Amino acid sequence: MNTTESKLNQTPSEKKPGLSQFFFETHPQVWKLLSFYDRFEQVVSIIMTILISVVIVYALFALIREILVGLILGHLDPMEHATFQRLFGMIMAVLIAMEFKHSIIKVAIRQEGIIRVNTVILIALLAIARKLIILDFEKTSPALLGALAASILALGLVYWLLRRQDQRSA
Repeated sequence: MNTTESKLNQTPSEKKPGLSQFFFETHPQVWKLLSFYDRFEQVVSIIMTILISVVIVYALFALIREILVGLILGHLDPMEHATFQRLFGMIMAVLIAMEFKHSIIKVAIRQEGIIRVNTVILIALLAIARKLIILDFEKTSPALLGALAASILALGLVYWLLRRQDQRSA
């Protein structure tokens, strides 16, 4: 049985709580137990999730439009470096926004109290990777490349140390 079939065969109590289940099924019971600040945090999480979802949908439609128009008009040549940079920059922007939304949803459904540091570091690494993809290396100063490389090494080291600490405490 594949994972899709197993998810369909789960009883409601076996399913992982999602955002809609949290807010429409368990929210009234949980809402009563929350402090004013926790309620405020929940509302902000919901608003941020909606706003980021709008950004993701817009970015996805822009990516689809870019690809379809490029294919129809014959301007899309993925072997051309500028086209590759533009398309993969757009793809990375969607992925970064999705990861950010995912981390906010975890806060909203109370799986995590705050956004975890390793999630922020992962998003920063994705953003720097996107920057490297869209950079024109011929026009970029060596100092900027060195700074980006140092940032990747520092963030990578911190991410590794945090993962190592999480594995030890688990």
